[in-house]
Amino acid sequence: MKNYCVKDLMVPISEYATVPDDATLFESVLALEKAQEKFQQSRYSHRAVLILDKNKRVIGKLSQMDFLRALEPSDANLDQIRKFKKLGFSRKAVALQQEEYLKNSPPILDVYSKAAKLNVTDLMQRPTEGEYVDENTSLDMALHQLTAGSNLSLLVTRGKDIVGVLRLADVFAAVFHAMKESESQLSDGGST
Repeated sequence: MKNYCVKDLMVPISEYATVPDDATLFESVLALEKAQEKFQQSRYSHRAVLILDKNKRVIGKLSQMDFLRALEPSDANLDQIRKFKKLGFSRKAVALQQEEYLKNSPPILDVYSKAAKLNVTDLMQRPTEGEYVDENTSLDMALHQLTAGSNLSLLVTRGKDIVGVLRLADVFAAVFHAMKESESQLSDGGST
């Protein structure tokens, strides 16, 4: 694994789904869909959209979970129900309470329509310090950074610029193939 460095496995920004910071959630979904279609022939599909400022610099990320959270209704009563879990209620009990409360919520098409118009900057996650990795970092160090932070991806930097995304799926594939190759060599070497 020490033979690889981050830039060998990263997805360049030019191949990643991006939208400007004034985009809507719906425009982000379309960008993600387009990137997945284009990228799917050779590797794992994208699971996030990067948000760019006016200078084309990455200022945030909108994951699939962020998309889905945008569809979740939010009001004081629902927030109180969600806090039941902290009081020792089971997930199932909380889910049943939420379900009962949501029976009187607006039709799902209204929710989709409203969410589609939301601005991505209101929903995106801003990268934290532990989510950046230099393009020349060894893969074993990047692997440690992914697992230590429980990250699904890291933003790859070249100096102060973000030049790509290192995805957990790509790291896993490289590690798996290296492990397979290593075991194959051991079993071939042991039989001669």
